Amino acid sequence: MTERLDDTDLKILRILQENAKMTTKEIADQLHLTASPVYERIKRLEQRGYIKNYVALLDKKKLNRPVTAICMVSLRYHNEGFIETFELQIKELVEVQECYHMAGKVDFFLKIHLESLEEYHEFVRTKLSKIQNIGVLESYFVLKEIYNTTTIAI
Repeated sequence: MTERLDDTDLKILRILQENAKMTTKEIADQLHLTASPVYERIKRLEQRGYIKNYVALLDKKKLNRPVTAICMVSLRYHNEGFIETFELQIKELVEVQECYHMAGKVDFFLKIHLESLEEYHEFVRTKLSKIQNIGVLESYFVLKEIYNTTTIAI
């Protein structure tokens, strides 16, 4: 059973989701607390797995990865071994930013950021198509990103 977080813990998590570079003192000032208990709370949240990692969010356009492709993959066979093999193989493809095992018409949802449609074509031709057991692959391309967030509503 998941433990209950108090309001201060939730406020700390909200602040860190918006700016993980804030210092403990800055967070404490914002919450009208001293730095020591805020530091201890952050350490506890890290140790208990509420905070998994601290990352930098990069600008895909500045890094010449403006094309976002969504791949919907359906497998031919669905026993545990085939699914595990697909999951292991897809993790090896550095182009895949996100992969979700789905319920419904498709088995897996992949999100990929690339330089161009030509690069996507090469990715499918030389890497994705080499994975055994893919039955159907549907590709969709983002025309305009309307909204994107990494924050979880808490």
